[in-house]
Amino acid sequence: MSDIELPGALVSADWLAAALQDQSLIVLDASWHMPGSARDAEQEWLAQRIPGARFFDFDNRICDRDSSLPHMMPDPELFTTELRRLGVNSDSTVVVYDSVGIFSSPRAWWMLQAMGLRRSAVLDGGLPAWRQAGLSLHESTPEPTGHSGNFTASYRPTLISDWREVLLATSANDVSILDARSADRFYARAPEPRPGLRGGHMPGSRNLPFDQLINGGRMRPAHELQRALSAHAPTSDRIIASCGSGVTSCVIALAAHLAGYRDIAVYDGSWAEWGADATLPVVTG
Repeated sequence: MSDIELPGALVSADWLAAALQDQSLIVLDASWHMPGSARDAEQEWLAQRIPGARFFDFDNRICDRDSSLPHMMPDPELFTTELRRLGVNSDSTVVVYDSVGIFSSPRAWWMLQAMGLRRSAVLDGGLPAWRQAGLSLHESTPEPTGHSGNFTASYRPTLISDWREVLLATSANDVSILDARSADRFYARAPEPRPGLRGGHMPGSRNLPFDQLINGGRMRPAHELQRALSAHAPTSDRIIASCGSGVTSCVIALAAHLAGYRDIAVYDGSWAEWGADATLPVVTG
């Protein structure tokens, strides 16, 4: 068993640097960029990364490869296979980061939580914070993992919502749907980046753009997160976080966790699913 004690769901660059020598620590680069950004997250990881970091590809590998929706949660069997390939053991401590700061890494963290790997955290500020701290980076070809891990996924279904639960939640008194998209997309003032999707939002949902929870690429302090979230949902509510495709909704999930909410889920299909299904209700005002 590891001697590492995570300080919480967020760790600093200094904390991670001090823990790097522990053999039970696994560092994962979970960078992802929007289609059309002309950025290749895996190639960027190959070029420069935190020492020992492995690439957590939730867009092409660690996802439901049969789904028409982007980067949907895989089944526990595939997740187990992929995490073992990355060398993750049942007693591993995992820290995930991304190259933006706080953007896609919460998605990987939420996936780990949903699959039972609770000893996981997000690097606050991501790769930029690591650079700002003056810490070393690897730029040579990554070494092979060297061994297969023994991690076995244990799916926690209450952490992931589907459209059926969200539809019920639109009229529930004790569930709050929080949408991480921009206000312009939420109110259908701007087109969706993915073609074929309607504009607007789910009935009863509240708009909480994910970038309001971040300051300078880092999560805001817990008391600021609590204030931002409580304006939309009491702490007793079940929170269902949504966004465009299930990535930045996890920023809301992380923020809610840090703010003391305990019943939190992510709508995996998010607007990529809801906005494409003409049978599901949409509000544009």
